[in-house]
Amino acid sequence: MKSLQKVFALIFASIITLSLTACGSKISSSTAVQATTALKTETNAITTENVTLKVGASSTPHGELLELVKPILAEEGINLDIVIYDDYVLPNTALQDGTLDANFFQHRPYLNSFNESNGTDLVTAGLVHYEPLGIYSFSIKDLKELSSGATIIVPDDDSNQTRAMLLLAQEGLVELPSDASVEKGVTVLDIIDDHGYKIQTAQADTVPSLLKNSEEGTIAIINYNYALGAGLKTTDAIAIEDASGDSANTYANIIAVRRGKENDPAIVALVKALQNGIVEKFNSNTGAGIVPIK
Repeated sequence: MKSLQKVFALIFASIITLSLTACGSKISSSTAVQATTALKTETNAITTENVTLKVGASSTPHGELLELVKPILAEEGINLDIVIYDDYVLPNTALQDGTLDANFFQHRPYLNSFNESNGTDLVTAGLVHYEPLGIYSFSIKDLKELSSGATIIVPDDDSNQTRAMLLLAQEGLVELPSDASVEKGVTVLDIIDDHGYKIQTAQADTVPSLLKNSEEGTIAIINYNYALGAGLKTTDAIAIEDASGDSANTYANIIAVRRGKENDPAIVALVKALQNGIVEKFNSNTGAGIVPIK
Protein backbone atom coordinates (compact mmCIF):
# COMPACT_ATOMS: atom_id res chain seq x y z
CA MET A 1 0.00 0.00 0.00
CA LYS A 2 2.82 2.39 0.89
CA SER A 3 4.50 1.55 -2.41
CA LEU A 4 1.36 2.43 -4.29
CA GLN A 5 1.07 5.76 -2.43
CA LYS A 6 4.68 6.51 -3.27
CA VAL A 7 4.00 5.90 -6.95
CA PHE A 8 0.96 8.22 -6.89
CA ALA A 9 3.07 10.89 -5.16
CA LEU A 10 5.75 10.70 -7.83
CA ILE A 11 3.16 10.95 -10.62
CA PHE A 12 1.51 13.97 -8.97
CA ALA A 13 4.86 15.71 -8.53
CA SER A 14 5.68 15.18 -12.21
CA ILE A 15 2.34 16.67 -13.28
CA ILE A 16 2.95 19.77 -11.10
CA THR A 17 6.44 20.19 -12.54
CA LEU A 18 5.19 19.94 -16.12
CA SER A 19 2.43 22.45 -15.42
CA LEU A 20 4.83 24.93 -13.92
CA THR A 21 7.21 24.52 -16.85
CA ALA A 22 4.39 25.12 -19.31
CA CYS A 23 3.23 28.19 -17.43
CA GLY A 24 6.79 29.48 -17.35
CA SER A 25 7.03 29.09 -21.11
CA LYS A 26 3.80 31.00 -21.59
CA ILE A 27 4.98 33.83 -19.35
CA SER A 28 8.35 34.06 -21.13
CA SER A 29 6.66 34.09 -24.53
CA SER A 30 4.23 36.81 -23.46
CA THR A 31 7.04 38.92 -22.05
CA ALA A 32 9.04 38.55 -25.27
CA VAL A 33 6.06 39.65 -27.37
CA GLN A 34 5.55 42.70 -25.17
CA ALA A 35 9.24 43.62 -25.35
CA THR A 36 9.28 43.26 -29.13
CA THR A 37 6.18 45.44 -29.47
CA ALA A 38 7.69 48.09 -27.23
CA LEU A 39 10.93 48.05 -29.25
CA LYS A 40 9.04 48.45 -32.50
CA THR A 41 7.05 51.35 -31.05
CA GLU A 42 10.22 53.01 -29.79
CA THR A 43 11.94 52.55 -33.17
CA ASN A 44 8.99 54.07 -35.02
CA ALA A 45 8.98 57.03 -32.62
CA ILE A 46 12.63 57.71 -33.41
CA THR A 47 12.22 57.56 -37.18
CA THR A 48 9.09 59.74 -37.26
CA GLU A 49 10.19 62.24 -34.63
CA ASN A 50 10.23 65.83 -35.95
CA VAL A 51 13.60 67.52 -36.38
CA THR A 52 13.85 71.25 -35.69
CA LEU A 53 16.26 73.16 -37.88
CA LYS A 54 17.07 76.66 -36.63
CA VAL A 55 18.22 78.90 -39.48
CA GLY A 56 19.30 82.53 -39.24
CA ALA A 57 18.57 84.81 -42.20
CA SER A 58 18.24 88.39 -43.33
CA SER A 59 14.58 89.27 -43.81
CA THR A 60 14.59 89.87 -47.57
CA PRO A 61 14.82 87.79 -49.67
CA HIS A 62 16.36 85.05 -47.49
CA GLY A 63 13.68 84.91 -44.81
CA GLU A 64 10.95 84.99 -47.46
CA LEU A 65 12.60 82.16 -49.40
CA LEU A 66 12.80 80.10 -46.21
CA GLU A 67 9.11 80.73 -45.54
CA LEU A 68 8.34 79.28 -48.98
CA VAL A 69 10.19 76.03 -48.20
CA LYS A 70 8.85 75.72 -44.65
CA PRO A 71 5.75 73.66 -45.61
CA ILE A 72 7.83 71.52 -47.97
CA LEU A 73 10.24 70.60 -45.18
CA ALA A 74 7.38 70.02 -42.75
CA GLU A 75 6.19 67.18 -45.01
CA GLU A 76 9.60 65.57 -44.45
CA GLY A 77 9.34 65.91 -40.67
CA ILE A 78 11.59 68.97 -40.47
CA ASN A 79 10.36 71.95 -38.47
CA LEU A 80 12.04 75.07 -39.83
CA ASP A 81 12.63 77.73 -37.16
CA ILE A 82 13.57 80.99 -38.93
CA VAL A 83 15.45 83.65 -36.96
CA ILE A 84 15.70 87.07 -38.66
CA TYR A 85 18.83 89.24 -38.31
CA ASP A 86 19.43 92.76 -39.59
CA ASP A 87 23.23 92.65 -39.82
CA TYR A 88 26.01 90.50 -41.28
CA VAL A 89 27.87 89.57 -38.06
CA LEU A 90 25.45 88.05 -35.56
CA PRO A 91 24.18 85.27 -37.87
CA ASN A 92 27.72 83.91 -38.15
CA THR A 93 28.61 84.23 -34.47
CA ALA A 94 25.31 82.55 -33.56
CA LEU A 95 26.06 79.75 -36.02
CA GLN A 96 29.56 79.24 -34.67
CA ASP A 97 28.42 79.04 -31.03
CA GLY A 98 25.66 76.54 -31.85
CA THR A 99 22.68 78.86 -31.38
CA LEU A 100 21.84 78.26 -35.05
CA ASP A 101 22.05 75.10 -37.16
CA ALA A 102 22.60 77.09 -40.38
CA ASN A 103 22.33 80.57 -41.79
CA PHE A 104 21.32 82.07 -45.11
CA PHE A 105 22.34 85.64 -45.94
CA GLN A 106 25.89 85.73 -47.35
CA HIS A 107 28.13 84.72 -50.24
CA ARG A 108 31.34 82.71 -50.04
CA PRO A 109 33.85 85.58 -50.27
CA TYR A 110 32.17 87.22 -47.28
CA LEU A 111 32.14 83.92 -45.37
CA ASN A 112 35.81 83.33 -46.13
CA SER A 113 36.68 86.84 -44.97
CA PHE A 114 34.63 86.39 -41.80
CA ASN A 115 36.33 83.08 -40.99
CA GLU A 116 39.75 84.61 -41.48
CA SER A 117 38.99 87.66 -39.33
CA ASN A 118 37.18 85.84 -36.54
CA GLY A 119 38.82 82.42 -36.35
CA THR A 120 35.54 80.68 -37.13
CA ASP A 121 35.16 77.45 -39.10
CA LEU A 122 31.99 77.86 -41.12
CA VAL A 123 31.54 76.24 -44.52
CA THR A 124 29.20 76.20 -47.49
CA ALA A 125 26.47 73.54 -47.60
CA GLY A 126 25.01 74.67 -50.93
CA LEU A 127 24.51 77.56 -53.38
CA VAL A 128 21.03 79.03 -53.74
CA HIS A 129 20.87 82.31 -55.67
CA TYR A 130 22.78 85.37 -56.82
CA GLU A 131 21.85 88.95 -55.94
CA PRO A 132 23.32 91.53 -58.33
CA LEU A 133 24.95 94.51 -56.63
CA GLY A 134 23.49 97.80 -57.86
CA ILE A 135 24.02 101.55 -57.84
CA TYR A 136 20.94 103.36 -56.52
CA SER A 137 19.83 106.94 -55.95
CA PHE A 138 16.67 108.66 -54.79
CA SER A 139 17.47 111.84 -56.68
CA ILE A 140 19.06 110.99 -60.04
CA LYS A 141 18.06 108.50 -62.72
CA ASP A 142 21.23 108.31 -64.79
CA LEU A 143 24.94 108.36 -63.97
CA LYS A 144 25.32 111.14 -66.52
CA GLU A 145 23.49 113.35 -64.00
CA LEU A 146 26.14 112.70 -61.33
CA SER A 147 27.77 115.99 -60.37
CA SER A 148 31.47 116.53 -59.82
CA GLY A 149 32.28 116.02 -56.15
CA ALA A 150 29.16 113.94 -55.52
CA THR A 151 29.15 111.46 -52.63
CA ILE A 152 29.21 107.73 -53.35
CA ILE A 153 28.35 105.45 -50.40
CA VAL A 154 29.73 101.89 -50.49
CA PRO A 155 29.69 98.91 -48.08
CA ASP A 156 32.69 98.80 -45.75
CA ASP A 157 33.20 95.02 -45.38
CA ASP A 158 36.04 93.49 -47.41
CA SER A 159 34.14 91.34 -49.90
CA ASN A 160 31.33 93.79 -50.67
CA GLN A 161 33.73 96.73 -50.86
CA THR A 162 35.64 94.78 -53.50
CA ARG A 163 32.44 94.29 -55.47
CA ALA A 164 31.59 97.97 -55.08
CA MET A 165 34.98 99.12 -56.36
CA LEU A 166 34.76 96.81 -59.37
CA LEU A 167 31.24 98.06 -60.13
CA LEU A 168 32.38 101.70 -59.91
CA ALA A 169 35.27 100.89 -62.24
CA GLN A 170 32.86 99.08 -64.58
CA GLU A 171 30.86 102.30 -64.84
CA GLY A 172 33.96 104.51 -65.25
CA LEU A 173 33.48 106.32 -61.92
CA VAL A 174 36.86 105.34 -60.49
CA GLU A 175 40.13 104.00 -61.86
CA LEU A 176 41.66 100.91 -60.22
CA PRO A 177 44.99 99.09 -60.70
CA SER A 178 45.07 96.96 -63.84
CA ASP A 179 45.34 93.78 -61.77
CA ALA A 180 42.39 94.57 -59.48
CA SER A 181 40.29 91.45 -58.97
CA VAL A 182 37.94 89.62 -56.65
CA GLU A 183 40.73 87.23 -55.71
CA LYS A 184 43.11 89.99 -54.65
CA GLY A 185 40.46 92.18 -53.09
CA VAL A 186 40.05 95.92 -53.65
CA THR A 187 39.30 98.76 -51.22
CA VAL A 188 38.96 102.53 -51.44
CA LEU A 189 42.67 102.71 -50.63
CA ASP A 190 43.45 101.05 -53.97
CA ILE A 191 41.69 103.71 -56.05
CA ILE A 192 44.13 105.35 -58.45
CA ASP A 193 41.73 108.09 -59.55
CA ASP A 194 38.38 108.85 -57.87
CA HIS A 195 37.55 111.54 -60.47
CA GLY A 196 36.77 113.95 -57.66
CA TYR A 197 33.94 111.91 -56.15
CA LYS A 198 33.71 111.51 -52.37
CA ILE A 199 33.79 107.80 -51.61
CA GLN A 200 32.19 107.12 -48.22
CA THR A 201 32.18 103.66 -46.59
CA ALA A 202 29.44 102.45 -44.24
CA GLN A 203 28.16 99.25 -42.73
CA ALA A 204 26.19 97.46 -45.45
CA ASP A 205 22.86 97.38 -43.62
CA THR A 206 22.96 101.16 -43.02
CA VAL A 207 23.62 102.19 -46.63
CA PRO A 208 19.95 102.47 -47.73
CA SER A 209 19.02 104.77 -44.83
CA LEU A 210 22.17 106.84 -45.32
CA LEU A 211 21.29 107.26 -48.99
CA LYS A 212 17.71 108.21 -48.17
CA ASN A 213 18.90 110.94 -45.78
CA SER A 214 21.81 112.16 -47.92
CA GLU A 215 22.11 115.34 -49.91
CA GLU A 216 20.61 115.44 -53.37
CA GLY A 217 22.75 113.88 -56.08
CA THR A 218 24.25 111.17 -53.83
CA ILE A 219 24.44 107.60 -55.10
CA ALA A 220 25.08 104.37 -53.21
CA ILE A 221 26.03 100.79 -53.90
CA ILE A 222 23.57 98.61 -52.03
CA ASN A 223 23.51 94.86 -51.41
CA TYR A 224 20.39 93.54 -53.05
CA ASN A 225 18.78 92.13 -49.91
CA TYR A 226 19.03 95.56 -48.28
CA ALA A 227 17.81 97.20 -51.49
CA LEU A 228 14.74 94.96 -51.44
CA GLY A 229 14.20 95.79 -47.78
CA ALA A 230 14.21 99.48 -48.72
CA GLY A 231 11.62 98.89 -51.44
CA LEU A 232 14.13 98.94 -54.32
CA LYS A 233 14.43 96.38 -57.12
CA THR A 234 16.95 95.72 -59.88
CA THR A 235 14.80 97.80 -62.22
CA ASP A 236 15.38 100.79 -59.92
CA ALA A 237 19.16 100.52 -60.16
CA ILE A 238 21.06 103.12 -62.20
CA ALA A 239 23.69 100.48 -62.94
CA ILE A 240 24.05 96.86 -61.99
CA GLU A 241 26.85 94.34 -61.60
CA ASP A 242 27.67 92.41 -64.76
CA ALA A 243 26.54 88.85 -64.13
CA SER A 244 27.83 87.49 -67.44
CA GLY A 245 31.16 86.44 -65.95
CA ASP A 246 31.98 84.60 -62.75
CA SER A 247 29.97 86.89 -60.49
CA ALA A 248 26.95 84.61 -60.22
CA ASN A 249 28.93 81.70 -58.79
CA THR A 250 31.50 83.81 -56.93
CA TYR A 251 28.84 85.81 -55.13
CA ALA A 252 26.12 83.19 -54.96
CA ASN A 253 24.24 83.32 -51.68
CA ILE A 254 24.78 80.19 -49.65
CA ILE A 255 23.53 78.03 -46.83
CA ALA A 256 26.36 78.12 -44.27
CA VAL A 257 26.91 75.56 -41.49
CA ARG A 258 29.58 74.54 -39.01
CA ARG A 259 32.20 72.29 -40.55
CA GLY A 260 31.10 68.67 -40.44
CA LYS A 261 27.39 69.46 -40.75
CA GLU A 262 27.34 69.81 -44.54
CA ASN A 263 25.86 66.32 -45.04
CA ASP A 264 23.40 66.38 -42.17
CA PRO A 265 20.12 65.02 -43.65
CA ALA A 266 18.08 68.03 -42.54
CA ILE A 267 20.63 70.45 -44.04
CA VAL A 268 20.71 68.49 -47.31
CA ALA A 269 16.89 68.60 -47.42
CA LEU A 270 16.92 72.37 -46.83
CA VAL A 271 19.39 73.03 -49.64
CA LYS A 272 17.52 70.73 -52.02
CA ALA A 273 14.22 72.48 -51.27
CA LEU A 274 15.70 75.94 -51.88
CA GLN A 275 17.26 74.84 -55.17
CA ASN A 276 14.07 73.29 -56.50
CA GLY A 277 12.23 76.21 -58.13
CA ILE A 278 11.77 78.32 -54.99
CA VAL A 279 13.79 81.28 -56.32
CA GLU A 280 11.73 81.30 -59.51
CA LYS A 281 8.53 81.20 -57.43
CA PHE A 282 9.77 84.09 -55.29
CA ASN A 283 10.56 86.15 -58.41
CA SER A 284 7.14 85.38 -59.85
CA ASN A 285 5.45 86.52 -56.63
CA THR A 286 7.51 89.68 -56.09
CA GLY A 287 9.20 90.66 -59.35
CA ALA A 288 12.47 90.75 -57.43
CA GLY A 289 14.76 89.46 -60.17
CA ILE A 290 17.28 87.47 -58.13
CA VAL A 291 19.14 84.80 -60.08
CA PRO A 292 18.76 81.09 -59.20
CA ILE A 293 21.95 79.01 -59.19
CA LYS A 294 21.66 75.79 -61.13
